[in-house]
Amino acid sequence: MFSHLPQLNSIRVFDSAARLLSFKAAAEELNVTPTAVSHQIRALEEKLGTLLFERKIRAILLTPEGKKLARVACHSLQEIADVLEEISDNQTVLTVSTTASFAAQWLVPKLDGFRQLHSDINVVIKTGQHLEDLQKDRRIDLAIRYGEFDSQVNNATKLVTERVGMYATKQYLQDFPIIEEARLIETRWQNPSLQPITWKQFFQNKKTNNMQLDIRSFDQEHHVIQAALAGQGIALVSSLLVQTALQQGWLKQHHNGEFLKGLTYYVLTPSHLKSSRKVTCFCDWLQNELKEHA
Repeated sequence: MFSHLPQLNSIRVFDSAARLLSFKAAAEELNVTPTAVSHQIRALEEKLGTLLFERKIRAILLTPEGKKLARVACHSLQEIADVLEEISDNQTVLTVSTTASFAAQWLVPKLDGFRQLHSDINVVIKTGQHLEDLQKDRRIDLAIRYGEFDSQVNNATKLVTERVGMYATKQYLQDFPIIEEARLIETRWQNPSLQPITWKQFFQNKKTNNMQLDIRSFDQEHHVIQAALAGQGIALVSSLLVQTALQQGWLKQHHNGEFLKGLTYYVLTPSHLKSSRKVTCFCDWLQNELKEHA
Protein backbone atom coordinates (compact mmCIF):
# COMPACT_ATOMS: atom_id res chain seq x y z
CA MET A 1 0.00 0.00 0.00
CA PHE A 2 2.81 2.40 0.89
CA SER A 3 5.52 0.91 -1.30
CA HIS A 4 5.61 4.01 -3.49
CA LEU A 5 6.38 6.30 -0.57
CA PRO A 6 9.93 7.59 0.03
CA GLN A 7 11.85 6.47 3.13
CA LEU A 8 10.83 8.17 6.38
CA ASN A 9 14.37 9.43 6.98
CA SER A 10 14.33 11.39 3.71
CA ILE A 11 11.07 13.06 4.80
CA ARG A 12 12.67 13.92 8.15
CA VAL A 13 15.66 15.49 6.39
CA PHE A 14 13.35 17.40 4.07
CA ASP A 15 11.26 18.67 7.02
CA SER A 16 14.37 20.02 8.74
CA ALA A 17 15.67 21.75 5.60
CA ALA A 18 12.21 23.17 4.82
CA ARG A 19 11.81 24.65 8.30
CA LEU A 20 15.30 26.12 8.48
CA LEU A 21 15.65 26.95 4.76
CA SER A 22 19.26 25.86 4.99
CA PHE A 23 20.97 22.56 4.25
CA LYS A 24 23.77 23.53 6.63
CA ALA A 25 21.41 24.32 9.52
CA ALA A 26 19.48 21.12 8.85
CA ALA A 27 22.73 19.16 8.97
CA GLU A 28 23.57 20.70 12.37
CA GLU A 29 20.11 19.83 13.71
CA LEU A 30 20.34 16.25 12.46
CA ASN A 31 24.02 15.75 13.32
CA VAL A 32 25.01 14.88 9.75
CA THR A 33 27.02 16.65 7.06
CA PRO A 34 25.54 19.25 4.68
CA THR A 35 26.55 16.95 1.83
CA ALA A 36 24.45 14.14 3.31
CA VAL A 37 21.45 16.47 3.55
CA SER A 38 21.93 17.62 -0.04
CA HIS A 39 22.12 14.01 -1.27
CA GLN A 40 18.96 13.03 0.62
CA ILE A 41 17.03 15.99 -0.81
CA ARG A 42 18.29 15.32 -4.33
CA ALA A 43 17.28 11.64 -4.07
CA LEU A 44 13.82 12.62 -2.80
CA GLU A 45 13.37 15.06 -5.67
CA GLU A 46 14.40 12.40 -8.18
CA LYS A 47 11.94 9.89 -6.71
CA LEU A 48 9.11 12.44 -6.84
CA GLY A 49 10.12 13.78 -10.22
CA THR A 50 9.86 17.40 -9.08
CA LEU A 51 12.01 20.08 -7.47
CA LEU A 52 11.29 20.82 -3.82
CA PHE A 53 13.82 23.64 -3.41
CA GLU A 54 14.97 26.49 -5.59
CA ARG A 55 18.74 26.73 -5.15
CA LYS A 56 20.21 30.22 -5.06
CA ILE A 57 23.80 31.32 -4.45
CA ARG A 58 23.48 31.80 -0.69
CA ALA A 59 19.98 30.55 0.03
CA ILE A 60 17.37 27.96 -0.75
CA LEU A 61 13.65 28.57 -1.20
CA LEU A 62 10.75 26.14 -1.25
CA THR A 63 9.03 25.61 -4.57
CA PRO A 64 5.17 25.45 -4.58
CA GLU A 65 5.47 21.66 -4.51
CA GLY A 66 7.97 21.89 -1.65
CA LYS A 67 5.58 24.07 0.36
CA LYS A 68 2.80 21.51 -0.03
CA LEU A 69 5.03 18.68 1.13
CA ALA A 70 6.45 20.75 4.00
CA ARG A 71 3.00 21.32 5.51
CA VAL A 72 2.11 17.63 5.42
CA ALA A 73 5.56 16.43 6.53
CA CYS A 74 5.59 18.67 9.60
CA HIS A 75 2.14 17.55 10.74
CA SER A 76 2.76 13.86 10.05
CA LEU A 77 6.15 13.70 11.76
CA GLN A 78 4.75 15.42 14.85
CA GLU A 79 1.89 12.91 15.05
CA ILE A 80 4.35 10.02 14.78
CA ALA A 81 6.55 11.57 17.51
CA ASP A 82 3.55 12.08 19.82
CA VAL A 83 2.38 8.47 19.44
CA LEU A 84 5.89 7.06 19.93
CA GLU A 85 6.27 9.04 23.16
CA GLU A 86 2.83 7.87 24.31
CA ILE A 87 3.49 4.15 23.80
CA SER A 88 7.17 4.10 24.74
CA ASP A 89 8.45 2.95 28.14
CA ASN A 90 11.24 5.50 27.94
CA GLN A 91 11.08 8.88 29.63
CA THR A 92 9.69 11.71 27.54
CA VAL A 93 12.11 14.63 27.23
CA LEU A 94 10.75 18.17 27.56
CA THR A 95 13.23 20.89 26.62
CA VAL A 96 12.49 24.29 28.18
CA SER A 97 14.22 27.49 27.10
CA THR A 98 14.32 30.32 29.64
CA THR A 99 16.51 33.00 31.20
CA ALA A 100 19.47 32.02 33.36
CA SER A 101 18.08 33.95 36.33
CA PHE A 102 14.61 32.41 36.22
CA ALA A 103 16.12 28.94 35.82
CA ALA A 104 18.60 29.31 38.68
CA GLN A 105 16.46 31.20 41.18
CA TRP A 106 12.95 29.83 40.63
CA LEU A 107 12.58 26.94 38.19
CA VAL A 108 15.37 24.61 39.36
CA PRO A 109 14.43 24.89 43.08
CA LYS A 110 10.80 24.08 42.19
CA LEU A 111 11.43 21.41 39.56
CA ASP A 112 11.42 18.42 41.90
CA GLY A 113 7.73 19.11 42.54
CA PHE A 114 7.01 18.63 38.85
CA ARG A 115 9.08 15.44 38.73
CA GLN A 116 7.05 13.97 41.58
CA LEU A 117 3.84 14.61 39.64
CA HIS A 118 5.19 13.50 36.26
CA SER A 119 8.06 11.06 36.73
CA ASP A 120 7.80 10.01 33.07
CA ILE A 121 8.79 13.50 31.84
CA ASN A 122 12.45 14.48 31.99
CA VAL A 123 12.79 18.28 31.92
CA VAL A 124 15.91 19.65 30.25
CA ILE A 125 16.58 23.37 30.77
CA LYS A 126 18.31 25.50 28.15
CA THR A 127 19.37 29.04 29.03
CA GLY A 128 20.89 31.85 27.02
CA GLN A 129 20.36 35.34 25.67
CA HIS A 130 19.47 34.20 22.15
CA LEU A 131 15.72 33.93 21.49
CA GLU A 132 15.04 30.74 19.58
CA ASP A 133 12.48 30.58 16.79
CA LEU A 134 10.22 27.88 18.21
CA GLN A 135 8.50 27.25 14.90
CA LYS A 136 11.84 26.36 13.29
CA ASP A 137 13.89 24.87 16.13
CA ARG A 138 12.31 21.53 17.02
CA ARG A 139 14.84 21.00 19.79
CA ILE A 140 12.86 23.41 22.02
CA ASP A 141 9.42 22.36 23.29
CA LEU A 142 8.49 25.61 25.01
CA ALA A 143 10.03 28.89 26.12
CA ILE A 144 9.51 30.92 29.27
CA ARG A 145 10.09 34.53 28.23
CA TYR A 146 10.44 37.75 30.21
CA GLY A 147 9.37 41.22 29.15
CA GLU A 148 6.26 43.10 28.06
CA PHE A 149 3.44 40.63 27.45
CA ASP A 150 1.56 40.96 24.17
CA SER A 151 -1.74 39.07 24.24
CA GLN A 152 -1.88 39.25 20.44
CA VAL A 153 1.14 36.96 20.07
CA ASN A 154 0.06 33.49 18.95
CA ASN A 155 0.51 30.65 21.46
CA ALA A 156 1.61 33.02 24.24
CA THR A 157 0.23 32.51 27.77
CA LYS A 158 0.79 34.99 30.59
CA LEU A 159 2.18 33.50 33.79
CA VAL A 160 2.80 36.36 36.21
CA THR A 161 3.74 40.04 36.34
CA GLU A 162 6.42 40.37 38.99
CA ARG A 163 6.90 42.96 41.69
CA VAL A 164 10.40 44.30 42.28
CA GLY A 165 11.38 44.76 45.91
CA MET A 166 14.41 45.64 48.06
CA TYR A 167 16.21 42.80 49.81
CA ALA A 168 19.37 42.23 51.83
CA THR A 169 20.71 40.01 54.60
CA LYS A 170 19.46 40.61 58.12
CA GLN A 171 22.96 41.75 59.20
CA TYR A 172 23.29 44.20 56.33
CA LEU A 173 19.90 45.75 57.10
CA GLN A 174 20.98 46.17 60.72
CA ASP A 175 24.25 47.80 59.66
CA PHE A 176 22.64 50.05 57.03
CA PRO A 177 19.03 50.76 58.06
CA ILE A 178 18.87 53.89 55.88
CA ILE A 179 18.58 53.01 52.20
CA GLU A 180 20.40 56.12 50.97
CA GLU A 181 23.48 55.20 53.01
CA ALA A 182 23.66 51.59 51.80
CA ARG A 183 25.26 50.07 48.74
CA LEU A 184 22.48 49.58 46.21
CA ILE A 185 22.57 46.72 43.70
CA GLU A 186 20.54 46.55 40.50
CA THR A 187 20.29 44.78 37.14
CA ARG A 188 21.25 46.47 33.90
CA TRP A 189 19.49 44.53 31.15
CA GLN A 190 21.56 43.20 28.28
CA ASN A 191 18.43 43.37 26.15
CA PRO A 192 17.93 47.08 25.29
CA SER A 193 14.25 46.50 24.48
CA LEU A 194 13.44 45.73 28.13
CA GLN A 195 12.14 48.57 30.28
CA PRO A 196 14.82 49.48 32.87
CA ILE A 197 13.99 48.88 36.54
CA THR A 198 16.51 50.88 38.56
CA TRP A 199 17.20 52.58 41.86
CA LYS A 200 16.97 55.86 39.97
CA GLN A 201 13.26 55.16 39.46
CA PHE A 202 12.83 54.60 43.19
CA PHE A 203 14.56 57.86 44.13
CA GLN A 204 13.20 60.08 41.37
CA ASN A 205 10.35 61.50 43.49
CA LYS A 206 12.24 61.47 46.79
CA LYS A 207 14.51 64.04 48.38
CA THR A 208 17.97 62.55 48.69
CA ASN A 209 19.64 65.84 49.68
CA ASN A 210 21.96 65.50 46.68
CA MET A 211 23.64 62.51 48.29
CA GLN A 212 26.04 60.49 46.16
CA LEU A 213 24.39 57.09 45.98
CA ASP A 214 26.55 53.98 45.87
CA ILE A 215 24.96 51.95 43.06
CA ARG A 216 26.44 48.76 41.59
CA SER A 217 25.08 47.02 38.49
CA PHE A 218 25.15 43.46 37.14
CA ASP A 219 23.77 42.22 33.83
CA GLN A 220 22.07 39.14 35.37
CA GLU A 221 19.49 39.16 38.16
CA HIS A 222 20.91 36.04 39.79
CA HIS A 223 24.24 37.86 40.13
CA VAL A 224 22.42 40.69 41.92
CA ILE A 225 20.86 38.15 44.29
CA GLN A 226 24.20 36.45 44.93
CA ALA A 227 25.77 39.81 45.77
CA ALA A 228 22.99 40.49 48.28
CA LEU A 229 23.40 37.01 49.80
CA ALA A 230 27.11 37.77 50.23
CA GLY A 231 26.20 40.84 52.29
CA GLN A 232 27.36 43.34 49.66
CA GLY A 233 24.28 45.58 49.66
CA ILE A 234 20.54 45.94 49.09
CA ALA A 235 19.27 44.26 45.94
CA LEU A 236 16.52 45.74 43.80
CA VAL A 237 15.17 42.50 42.39
CA SER A 238 12.11 40.43 41.56
CA SER A 239 10.19 39.20 44.59
CA LEU A 240 9.57 36.02 42.61
CA LEU A 241 13.27 35.25 42.19
CA VAL A 242 14.10 35.75 45.88
CA GLN A 243 11.26 33.49 47.04
CA THR A 244 13.56 30.66 48.12
CA ALA A 245 16.00 33.04 49.81
CA LEU A 246 13.14 34.61 51.78
CA GLN A 247 11.68 31.24 52.80
CA GLN A 248 15.09 30.08 54.02
CA GLY A 249 15.69 33.34 55.89
CA TRP A 250 18.78 34.18 53.85
CA LEU A 251 17.37 37.54 52.75
CA LYS A 252 14.82 39.95 54.21
CA GLN A 253 12.83 42.78 52.72
CA HIS A 254 13.93 46.27 53.76
CA HIS A 255 11.51 47.59 56.39
CA ASN A 256 11.17 50.90 54.53
CA GLY A 257 11.34 49.32 51.11
CA GLU A 258 8.73 49.72 48.44
CA PHE A 259 7.70 47.65 45.44
CA LEU A 260 8.12 48.72 41.84
CA LYS A 261 6.10 47.22 39.02
CA GLY A 262 8.16 44.65 37.18
CA LEU A 263 7.88 42.87 33.86
CA THR A 264 5.98 39.73 32.92
CA TYR A 265 6.90 36.07 32.60
CA TYR A 266 4.98 34.26 29.90
CA VAL A 267 5.09 30.94 28.05
CA LEU A 268 5.49 30.50 24.30
CA THR A 269 4.62 27.13 22.79
CA PRO A 270 5.13 26.08 19.17
CA SER A 271 1.86 25.65 17.28
CA HIS A 272 2.71 22.04 16.44
CA LEU A 273 2.97 21.19 20.17
CA LYS A 274 -0.14 22.95 21.47
CA SER A 275 -1.85 19.59 22.10
CA SER A 276 1.24 17.78 23.39
CA ARG A 277 0.68 16.08 26.75
CA LYS A 278 4.14 16.89 28.08
CA VAL A 279 3.78 20.58 27.18
CA THR A 280 0.27 20.78 28.62
CA CYS A 281 1.37 19.12 31.87
CA PHE A 282 4.28 21.50 32.31
CA CYS A 283 2.27 24.64 31.48
CA ASP A 284 -0.50 23.61 33.90
CA TRP A 285 2.10 23.04 36.62
CA LEU A 286 3.74 26.42 35.97
CA GLN A 287 0.44 28.27 36.20
CA ASN A 288 -0.51 26.45 39.39
CA GLU A 289 2.86 27.20 41.04
CA LEU A 290 2.70 30.88 40.08
CA LYS A 291 -0.97 31.60 40.77
CA GLU A 292 -0.24 32.92 44.26
CA HIS A 293 2.01 35.57 42.70
CA ALA A 294 -0.45 36.58 39.97
